[in-house]
Parts: sequence; C-alpha cells; structure tokens
Amino acid sequence: MILNYNLILSSSASEILYVDQNGAVSSSRQQAIELTGGGVSTRRANLNWCRPLHFIPEAESRPVIALASFPGSGNTWLRYLLQQATGVYTGSVYKDYGLLKNGFPAESVVNGSVSVVKTHEWGPTSRKRFHRAVLLIRAPGPAILAEFNRQSGGHVGFASPERYRRNKGRYWQQFVKDKLRTWRLSNLDWLWNFTGPTHVIVYEELVSHLERTLRALIEFLELPLDEAELQCAIVRREGIYKRKSRAVTLDPFTPYMKASLKAEQDFVFKEIQMYLDSA
Repeated sequence: MILNYNLILSSSASEILYVDQNGAVSSSRQQAIELTGGGVSTRRANLNWCRPLHFIPEAESRPVIALASFPGSGNTWLRYLLQQATGVYTGSVYKDYGLLKNGFPAESVVNGSVSVVKTHEWGPTSRKRFHRAVLLIRAPGPAILAEFNRQSGGHVGFASPERYRRNKGRYWQQFVKDKLRTWRLSNLDWLWNFTGPTHVIVYEELVSHLERTLRALIEFLELPLDEAELQCAIVRREGIYKRKSRAVTLDPFTPYMKASLKAEQDFVFKEIQMYLDSA
C-alpha cells in the first residue's frame, strides 16, 4: 500500500474551517462530518448492533491484541466499527464510564476474550502485555486538535477560542510542542520496538477506504468474516459518532507549528511506508 495523505491544516486564518469535537478540520462541512471518531457522553445511547455482541470463547488460547494509538486518532470509532462488523466486544486498558454506558461494556477487559484492547500507552511495560498489535495512526494536526478539545471540553465539547489564547497563546504552543513529541515517540515505539505481529492502519485511509481497511483488519485478527455483517457495519459507519460540526474562523496553528507538524508527519509516515514495504 502506498500512503496518500495530506496535512489537514488551514493556510489562512480567514478561511472558514469546520471543526468537529474530535479535532477534524476541513473547509468542507461534509468532510468534517465524515472525519469523526472518539468518545461519547456519559448519557446512555440507543445503539443498534448488526448482531448481538459477545465475548470470544476459550479466551486463554487467543492472543491479547493491542489497538494502540495516540489520543485523538479514532480509536473508539474503530472499536465501534469492529464490534459492528464482527459482533465481538472490544476491550481497553482504561475504564471510561461514558464508553461503558454507550456500547463498550468490555471497558477494562485485557485478555483474549475481546478482539482488541484499546491503549494509548507506550514503552516496554505497556507493550509486554500484548502478543500482537494494531497500530492506528492519524495525521498529527487533527489528532492534537482532538486531544486539546477533549481536555478542554470533554468527549463531545470544544475548546473555546480563549483556551488557545491562554497565557498569550503560550499554553497552546507548549501543548502542541509536547503532544507532537509524544505523537512521534508513541507511534514509533510501537512501530519499531514491538516484536509481535503488527498491523498498521492510517486513519485517513480508514475514512477513505473503509471496507477494504476493515476486511484487512478482520483478517489480521483471525476473526470470521460475515459479508452481511460487514456491509451492515459500513451502512452504520457513523452510529452515535456522527457529530455536529461548527464553522470557525480560528486557525490555531502558526506557520512555525505547521512546519513542525509537517516535518514530524513526513518522517513518521516515511517510516510507516518503509515498514509496509518490508512486510
């Protein structure tokens, strides 16, 4: 697979941008709606699943598979898609009560009874819990915006313009600097240092080529593939994750930030391409 991606940033502060709760930025409202994924509120939602969800029997004989990502990369949306397409619960190293009430009752389950286990952690201690890994990578600009919105406004909120101007903008500048470093280190740690079989998914490819990406993932997970359920998952791709978007005239990234984001993105995506070419 040849990666085809763009750095999703505005080139002009006067351009109208559409920003969703997860940090997806677009000049097209429809594209902004499509580039969604992430957490939900603590209010219980009415979800319709393609089939009843279940745990995998004989879990002790199955590998524990990480779904590793930097925060804001669409981890929860991919979990939702997997549950729709396979009927198997997904787990997490965390216990998010909002997700627990909204379709993810296997929060905090870390074993082979679930198809994958969500984690944003990295390093040897975090990696050693898993036998195999799915690495979900999203362009750093949208991912960092998503995390800033989550920390500032919760799972379904936005960071206010005042948050970007906090301490004369220094808070936001430091946030981008710190998170960009973590984005690079965490993704490369899983890519370079995890010794088990690894399947890489680029978020932008997931959005653009959903069926193809899901098929390949289900095959890697060695789960049964039912065509009717796969098509059902594609039809229900948004579920409760179709967010409202809002138009703003704020471009939070300075030219220096954009240059840094592009440099790090180019380096990491080059490493991903090399990994894919050698696989």
